[in-house]
Amino acid sequence: MEAVAERPQYLPTVNPWIIAGAVMLATFMEVLDTSVANVSLPHIAGNLSASVDESTWVLTSYLVSNAIVLPLSGWFTTLFGRKRFYIGCAVIFTISSLLCGLAPSLGWLVFFRVVQGAGGGGLQPVSQAILMDSFPTAKRGMAMAVYGMGVVFAPTVGPTLGGWITDDFSWRWIFLINVPVGIISVLVTSILIFDPPHLIRKTFKQGLKIDFIGLGFVAVGLGFLQIVLDKGEREDWFNSPFIIWASVIAVVALVAAVFREWNAEDPVVDLRLLRDRNFVISVFMMYTLGLVLYGTQVLVPILLQTLMGYTAMKSGLALLPGGMVLMMMLPFVGWLLGRMQPRWIVVAGLFIAAVALFQLAQFNTQAGMRTMVYDWIVSRMGTACLFVPINVMAFYFVPREKTSAATGLINLARNVGGSTGISFMATMLTRRAQFHQGTLVAKLQNGNPDYRAALQSLTHVMMTRGADAARAAMEAQGLLYREMQRQSMMLAFADSFWFIGVICLAVVPLIFMMKMPKGPQVRGGGH
Repeated sequence: MEAVAERPQYLPTVNPWIIAGAVMLATFMEVLDTSVANVSLPHIAGNLSASVDESTWVLTSYLVSNAIVLPLSGWFTTLFGRKRFYIGCAVIFTISSLLCGLAPSLGWLVFFRVVQGAGGGGLQPVSQAILMDSFPTAKRGMAMAVYGMGVVFAPTVGPTLGGWITDDFSWRWIFLINVPVGIISVLVTSILIFDPPHLIRKTFKQGLKIDFIGLGFVAVGLGFLQIVLDKGEREDWFNSPFIIWASVIAVVALVAAVFREWNAEDPVVDLRLLRDRNFVISVFMMYTLGLVLYGTQVLVPILLQTLMGYTAMKSGLALLPGGMVLMMMLPFVGWLLGRMQPRWIVVAGLFIAAVALFQLAQFNTQAGMRTMVYDWIVSRMGTACLFVPINVMAFYFVPREKTSAATGLINLARNVGGSTGISFMATMLTRRAQFHQGTLVAKLQNGNPDYRAALQSLTHVMMTRGADAARAAMEAQGLLYREMQRQSMMLAFADSFWFIGVICLAVVPLIFMMKMPKGPQVRGGGH
């Protein structure tokens, strides 16, 4: 394998860490908005005279428009330039956040969330591309660590922050807090950021064409895919005609989009990047990371609140130490990239995450908060070792002028993986709880001596509290049935954690299929 030749680097004249802080302000808020509204839906529904089910479109509408814009960011960068596109997205995101906070009805709120998601969709990939070009080769690992601190940490604190703001202030402030942050980000980036000379610009006068057919296929396919992932569990998946038709439309449109964009002269999504083995494996690994990160993120709060009796705020506080450790680990991983091959960091991260998930699978209803916090911290340490090195390896052989298009695809993979993880874990939890309940209920029969002994013991306890024999027997049976339901749910959580742990181990062989460039770039993490 030939060594990758060093390319001339475009480096800004200002300190790159100032640029990193500037671009991550709005990006952090954008990623935060994918999760911060979850806990506020009942408040939004009550305040705007809508049902909780109707209010879920506040989440779905944002995710749909966000998913559509993500892969198109490279094309928009070619048309407008990176700086203009980023500032335009930040302005749209900021104004729409203000309008969301002032929305008079659910319909207007959903509309403004669509606009907000479209503006936010360009912030993630473009900020990543800006960071890649703002740091020298040897420090790109640290650049990705900074990016990861916003993109990975935001979903961790989102539910806790959303719950606190909603309880102590108003649900409207979960959107209004974006406004000052967005204004600061726009002002700072407009002064500090400039397009690098290697960025290819092409206007309509210079022959740039809009592939309306490809754009339509991409928008319809990704939009309906996100709707299926977000609404599937609530609609009972393929028992719903709506989900069936949405799935058919998504599959047909996405297949057509792949054929169209692969062969188009001026594609709106450059799928030819997937010819690079490193990049296509990294895209799949980032999808897996999204599934693991968001899948576990949705499981633990449900476990704590439904089985352990925690309040929403207390469950959020139980998750917070893991999020803090994850954020502190990312710079260390960036530093580590300069001293060892990224693949070994990823392998270590997958094993650490798997071990922690297997430990979480050993939980029972009597487990204490300290044990949960410890295992959660270990799992976040594992995921911290994944995000940065996967991004570094993805861009080893991607041409610099294709960076914006590549960041759009890899961020889309993580977001779709996250949506898949949330939907799949919710479905698996329900299905496995039903399975275990069917198994355990068979043991609640009079022919089971253990059941008879427990029933007699509880009946005696109820009678000592003043109940007559018939009432005491009914109350004892009710207690045993409720305990059976709790144990069924606990076993379902264990199955879910085991499944995610197995996924972490199953993708390890893919890491060894990736190419490592010869020379100093292995240590530097450049491309």
